[in-house]
Amino acid sequence: MRAARLIRMVLLLQSRPAMTAAELAEELDVSERTVTRDAQALSEAGIPVYADRGRAGGYRLVGGYRTRLTGLARGEAEALFLSGVPGALRDMGLEDAASAARLKVSAALLPSLQGASRTAAQRFHLDAPGWFREPETPRLLPAVADAVWADRRITARYRRRADGPGGDREVSRTLEPYGLVLKAGVWYLCARALPDQAPESDAGPTPDTGSPGAFRVYRIDRFSEVTPAPQPALEDGRFVRDEAFDLPGFWAGQAAGFARAILRATVVVRLTAEGVRLLPHAADPVAAREALAHAPDPDTQERVTVTLPVESEDVAYAQLLALGPEAEVLTPTPLRARLSEAAERTAAQYRTPPAQHH
Repeated sequence: MRAARLIRMVLLLQSRPAMTAAELAEELDVSERTVTRDAQALSEAGIPVYADRGRAGGYRLVGGYRTRLTGLARGEAEALFLSGVPGALRDMGLEDAASAARLKVSAALLPSLQGASRTAAQRFHLDAPGWFREPETPRLLPAVADAVWADRRITARYRRRADGPGGDREVSRTLEPYGLVLKAGVWYLCARALPDQAPESDAGPTPDTGSPGAFRVYRIDRFSEVTPAPQPALEDGRFVRDEAFDLPGFWAGQAAGFARAILRATVVVRLTAEGVRLLPHAADPVAAREALAHAPDPDTQERVTVTLPVESEDVAYAQLLALGPEAEVLTPTPLRARLSEAAERTAAQYRTPPAQHH
């Protein structure tokens, strides 16, 4: 336990110019007194940990000390090689850099661990796109990825989705690109538009109704042009990154908001026991589970009546048609009539035997 903590302490100090005792204590989940004892133990073991005294003091490694990655266990080494996503790295133009990094890590491992990359590749493969669709790499993804890695502002021409007359239209955005997300084969950019940008909807996972300067989401396949911003914030067009921005947390909130926003209508459905089981597979799973959780007790025929949020009546028609006789729409009346007519046509098809095929 302590040996693993000491190795982690060395790696932390190796990755930063200096760290205070409080920072190390928080990272290692120990007390500052334990940090002091661990630093003393490392120093006695010949690792040059130097303590700067005073209010602004801390711990640092001196003499350019570097440690080889010989403290990795086999499971840790295999997990390290699983952390790469080959397809995503290729799309962003980072395949060569990732390959070189894996080669260097392999060379630094103990001989007994150098097969970890092959072991991991044989046991895990990530196929990010959804079924029945060919993955497409957005043409401008490498340029956007470069800006994300370098913290450089960009000016982008963006095809904004519009529901009214005229359809989609192009707008110009000056963005501070913070992070990339690959969701079901689609690439998204999480970015902050500059305050002089109009607060228009930008067709991310959720409608953009926030104030200018807020973080937003953009589908990269809707970019038609990406260029460096004309007015750089710092040298070489770099901007000062907000260190409080949490990409996974921001995306989780956006995804949840998107799921809620697209469910703009409701239908009342009476379900058999089999219909209750199948509903989460036919409709939005989260909406279906919530609807079932708030449903009243079954009636005398063991049927359950739920109020189900749906994207639209057209979408609900396709979803509930798949349930056949296991679901009965009570309202809205037009949807009930469409499903009734479909049921009558289906029954008519099966009343007569099929024609003979030659």
